[in-house]
Amino acid sequence: MNKLKSSVSIVAMTLLGIVGANAQEINALVWCDHTDPAFLEPFTESTGIKVNIREYEGTGTALALLEQSSAGDWDVFVVDTTDVKRVAERGLLAPLDPADYPLADVFPEVQLTDYHQIDGVTYAVPEKFGYNAIAFDSSKVSLEQARDIETLFSADQKGNLIIYDYYLPIISQLALTIGKEPSQLTVEDLPAIGEKLEAIRENSALLGDVVTSQTALATGQAGILVGGGEYAVAGLQAEQPNLDWVLPDIGGIRWQQAVGVMADSENKDDAKKFIQYILSPEGQARLATSSCYWGMPANSKAALTDEQKTRLRWDEQPGFLAKSYPYYSPTEEMDQAMQDLWAEKIQ
Repeated sequence: MNKLKSSVSIVAMTLLGIVGANAQEINALVWCDHTDPAFLEPFTESTGIKVNIREYEGTGTALALLEQSSAGDWDVFVVDTTDVKRVAERGLLAPLDPADYPLADVFPEVQLTDYHQIDGVTYAVPEKFGYNAIAFDSSKVSLEQARDIETLFSADQKGNLIIYDYYLPIISQLALTIGKEPSQLTVEDLPAIGEKLEAIRENSALLGDVVTSQTALATGQAGILVGGGEYAVAGLQAEQPNLDWVLPDIGGIRWQQAVGVMADSENKDDAKKFIQYILSPEGQARLATSSCYWGMPANSKAALTDEQKTRLRWDEQPGFLAKSYPYYSPTEEMDQAMQDLWAEKIQ
C-alpha cells in the first residue's frame, strides 16, 4: 500500500541508534501509520523494548536503503503484500513460524498465503488492509450514487470527480466495468478501458496524489474521489461527518500491507514480540486508527470501538472482501501498456 500514504511527509520520523542497537531496542523500516506514538508507546511500556523507526514510501526506496545499510541494522520490515515475495527472494526476510501469530483470527480473504509464502515457507504476515474504492462528500453525492460505478460516467457529475493519480488501482477498478477481473486484463482490453478513462477524465475537476486528492475532497472542491477509501476519510469523519466512503456494488480493489523480520536481524526474538503486538487485538486497533491513515485491521478480533467500526464499515466487510481483488503484478509488457494508456487518457 505504498500508494496510500497521506498527510505525513515521507521522511524519517525517528532514526535512533541504528548501529549497534541492543537487545532492548529494535529498528523497524515502516510506513507512516506505524509512527504514531499512540501505537508504539504501549508496546514499549509493556515490554521494555524501544522501537526505533524509519518511515519510507515505495518498496524500491526501501530496497535501496537496505542496500546501503550494514547487516543487522534492521529488525522489522513493513511491506506491501504484493512485494513480499520480491523481498524474500532477495534473502532479506527471515522465515516465520505461523504458530507464533494469531493467523486463525485473520480474515480468510486477507491471509493470501500465496503472497506471503514461498515453497510453503512464510516470510511475512498480514497486518492491515483497505480499499481503493470511492470516497465522497455526502452533501454532494448520495450513498446510493457512490455505490453505483455508473455514477462516475454520468454527465451530471461533470467537474465533480477527483482522480487519484495512480494507474494500477483505477484501471483495475474499471476492468470490472467491462466484465474482467483485474488479473485477467490483456492488451486487447485496453481500448475499452481507455474509453472509461476518457469518461472519468471528462468529469474530473482535478488529478492528484493522495494528499492533494484528499485535501480537495475535504475542502469541497469536488464530491467524489475515484480511488479513495477509508484511508482517505475515516480519520477525518469526527470533524467532517459529511465525508464517507464505500466499495461500489460492482466490486473494487483491495490494498494490503504485511510485516516480517529481517533475515540478518540480531534481535529476532524482540522483533517477533513486536509483530505479535501488532497482530494482537489491542495493537490492531491502534494501527487501524493511526493518525496517519486508517484502515481495516487484518485481525477480525481487533479491539475497535463501535464508532470506529462504523467508520470502517465493519459490518459490510464480508461483502466487501468477497467482491474485492488484491493488487496484482502485471507482466512488464502489460504494466507498460497500462502506464502508456494512463498517460494518454488521464495525465
